[in-house]
Amino acid sequence: MPTALFVSPHLDDVAFSCGATVSWLVSQGWRCVLATAFTRSVHHPTGFALACQTDKGLPLDVDYMALRRQEDAACGQTLGIEAVRWLDFAEAPHRGYDSAAQLFEPPHMGDTVVEPLGQALRALCSELQPAMVFAPLALGAHVDHVQLHRAVRLAVAAQTPVVWYRDMPYAMRAEDDSSCDAGSANVAVALEDRHLQVKLDAGACYGSQLGFQFGGVQSMCAALTSFAHAEGRKTRLAGRPAERFVAAAAAARWLVGSPRTALLIGR
Repeated sequence: MPTALFVSPHLDDVAFSCGATVSWLVSQGWRCVLATAFTRSVHHPTGFALACQTDKGLPLDVDYMALRRQEDAACGQTLGIEAVRWLDFAEAPHRGYDSAAQLFEPPHMGDTVVEPLGQALRALCSELQPAMVFAPLALGAHVDHVQLHRAVRLAVAAQTPVVWYRDMPYAMRAEDDSSCDAGSANVAVALEDRHLQVKLDAGACYGSQLGFQFGGVQSMCAALTSFAHAEGRKTRLAGRPAERFVAAAAAARWLVGSPRTALLIGR
């Protein structure tokens, strides 16, 4: 069976961004693997790093990333993912980014995570031999998303078709709806209600994030459902809800021509 590798910056991004596509591929017999880059536990955090935990209502003595890894494992089970991998890199607040504003500024000169992250991705692709890699487009310019995007471009894109997903919740606010470069194309997958529901169930696994990101589980379900319908209206999918992606032209042709996918060129 073919393998699709879904690469996530944080322990929730794939579920919120393209969880229905994961569910659809699983139903079509694909082996799906989820690999998340920034998952390392850092004991006794301080300053802004600690605030990123306490502002979500979690007590000081909780291993924040261990809790999130448990949520991620539950999400993987919900989506039908065969394997969940945690690459054990530290999130930006543990790499010298000291405020919320800095998370959305250009990466620091001293942030050297791209090279080792690329090495980890190359090793993972060598092991799994994926037919496709899904990775963040880095909408919203969160530094962890940007650095992972760069690592995928450097380490993966030349060897394996890469499909860039639209990062949630940033995609809901993105004004720029263009492709990531001149040689790319928009593609979309038409969603069935059952796969959209699996996405919502998977998103609900990330209880530590729902209040901060969406205002709660009901608001998350409403937001993701509404966005999927809005994405469908931007394609030629006859008004069906959709998840949209960006792919290099060669990858887009491969996707559209594959009998195992329902990905279609969007307008």
